[in-house]
Amino acid sequence: MILEQLFHLRENRTSVRRELIGGLTTFLAMSYILAVNPELLGSTGMSKTAVFTATILAAIVGCLLMGLVANFPVALAPGMGLNAFFTYTVVQEWHIPWQTALAGVFVAGILFVLLTLSKLRDKLINLIPSALKYAVSAGIGLFIAFSGLQTSGIIVANKSNAVALGNLHSPTVLLAIFGIIVGIMLVTANVTGGIFWGMFITAAVGMISGIIPLPTGIISGVPSVQPIFGQAVTHLGNINSFQMIIVILTFFIIGLFDTSGTLVGVATEASMVDKESGEVKGVGKALFSGALATTLGAVFGTSPTTAYVESTSGVAVGARTGLSSVFVALLFAIAAFFSPILTVITSAVTASALIIVGILMLSNVQYIDWTKFEIAVPAFFTMIMMLLTYSISEGLAVGFIFYPITMTVKGRWREVNALMWTMMVVFILYFAFVA
Repeated sequence: MILEQLFHLRENRTSVRRELIGGLTTFLAMSYILAVNPELLGSTGMSKTAVFTATILAAIVGCLLMGLVANFPVALAPGMGLNAFFTYTVVQEWHIPWQTALAGVFVAGILFVLLTLSKLRDKLINLIPSALKYAVSAGIGLFIAFSGLQTSGIIVANKSNAVALGNLHSPTVLLAIFGIIVGIMLVTANVTGGIFWGMFITAAVGMISGIIPLPTGIISGVPSVQPIFGQAVTHLGNINSFQMIIVILTFFIIGLFDTSGTLVGVATEASMVDKESGEVKGVGKALFSGALATTLGAVFGTSPTTAYVESTSGVAVGARTGLSSVFVALLFAIAAFFSPILTVITSAVTASALIIVGILMLSNVQYIDWTKFEIAVPAFFTMIMMLLTYSISEGLAVGFIFYPITMTVKGRWREVNALMWTMMVVFILYFAFVA
């Protein structure tokens, strides 16, 4: 049997049926990205329908690579957090054209591929302190949640207090609040695909109430990706500034430990970790798959592709091999024909997804040792500065600067490796000459 030879189903004590159920569960849990990614990247000036297709292509390629090359029950798609950094910081705050930003994603992907092919892979992952990895993830969670509150109008700018509550009598704001409540209730009740169904119900209520215009159709041909396809390659020559180096480093660093952390988490859930050595079986191929998916995703026209922690939902119902990832790829391919419904996925509808994902990412603070002040300081500044500067990279930069300082003052300077000292100097130069 071909499937048995490719995925070793018996060896992993699974079946085609279990992998199909696992793949369907994972797809429903992460399918919100089909609405959220076009909405976010579309605000940079990119065609939303083209981004929709690019998102699907990146997910299909990523899932197929993860399934066929690594035989890992992990699904990939353009990642939350990195798409926010791409949109709000790189394009809107730093005024870098989206074409050049895609070129930065492409270069970061190439660096990631080269790293996965070298012996430095595991060493580099371990060189970044765990506390900072968790702080970055939690900080991005805060950032995403805040962006959801802001774009939906629940939180607005205020001259005296910086921010304040929006107009709670606005039908759009009320719809967003309704969606958040419904989404939270569904996820709390452990409903499979709770984020997706929360968005679905919100969009339905919005159309019934007249707040959201009805779509012109439901099924159509796959939208053309031509407006954004290949822009990452043709604009490589625009990477000629220190600012773009910071962009590439941020994409690379966050993508690296975001993917590796998710892979370890899912592998642990699926009992794929060797009990004696602690090593994750096939992690090298899995990291390579994620790196190649990011590179190809940039060519298609989307922000970095990463492993989805929602894959644990598929593992929880039985997925144990890459066959589940292949099924996820097939489901994304089917979803390509439903682009007309994008018109009903407004910021009021996506607010719940952004906030719930933010809450889930914030759970990583539990792994930070807050009792050690030298660790708490850089972790705190990483998270709070991402939120207050409205910039993921600047929050990361502040945290990476404080870490060597507090560790040195505490007498633990020997624990600060060369990479962290280098990053400290790089980010100081960034604040001195770029920011």
